[in-house]
Amino acid sequence: MKQINLEVEEGTVTAFVGPSGSGKTTLLRTLNLLQEPSEGSVEVNGSVAEAGHISKQVIAQVRQNSAMVFQQFNLFKNKTALENVAAPLILNGQLPKAAARQRAQEVLEQVGLGQVAHQYPVTLSGGQQQRVSIARAIAVRPKVILLDEPTSALDPELVESVLQTIAALAREHITMVLVTHEMEFARQIADQAVFIEDGEILDQGPAKELLSGDQPGRISTFVNSLEKVEIEK
Repeated sequence: MKQINLEVEEGTVTAFVGPSGSGKTTLLRTLNLLQEPSEGSVEVNGSVAEAGHISKQVIAQVRQNSAMVFQQFNLFKNKTALENVAAPLILNGQLPKAAARQRAQEVLEQVGLGQVAHQYPVTLSGGQQQRVSIARAIAVRPKVILLDEPTSALDPELVESVLQTIAALAREHITMVLVTHEMEFARQIADQAVFIEDGEILDQGPAKELLSGDQPGRISTFVNSLEKVEIEK
């Protein structure tokens, strides 16, 4: 990645789009310091990480303000859906066990999974598992949720339920940054789109304009090459 200058406003959704291998996930991981920048700085809700001066304390401060949703769900196989969602709250000392479990139940209901709270991941569909991982991210009440291609590991018939869950969060003005190849979905829910290619930001702007596919150029060629997914508004 090089020459990256990006700002995400609170309460908005930003979509990172572009061809595979362009650096979208690298940039997303840098926002959570899973990958440290070699130059410049990253700031999340006032917590600043300066390249070359990133201590464990700085990493902890940045990560307290953000939560990550991965392509592969990364759920504990030996814990129920409710226990998976409650785990970060308990481990980080954010809430005592009883309160953590109560919040976990509430958040599972928010994403439409209250009825599977006591089931283990192996009994859930891929779409349900990803929604549990989204619930886990919401539960800690981060300033920003980072989603790395949250539907890429799902069968096509399971994609819609996850996209609907993300769309519902967008309507609640939860700050999100997501990497996605679902262009129509990004156009509908994102406030800002950032097109990344060869490790650089080629262009950025309002998602409805940048991802319209109506104007000639590299971005429109890319957008029009991908299948569109419709989302209920």
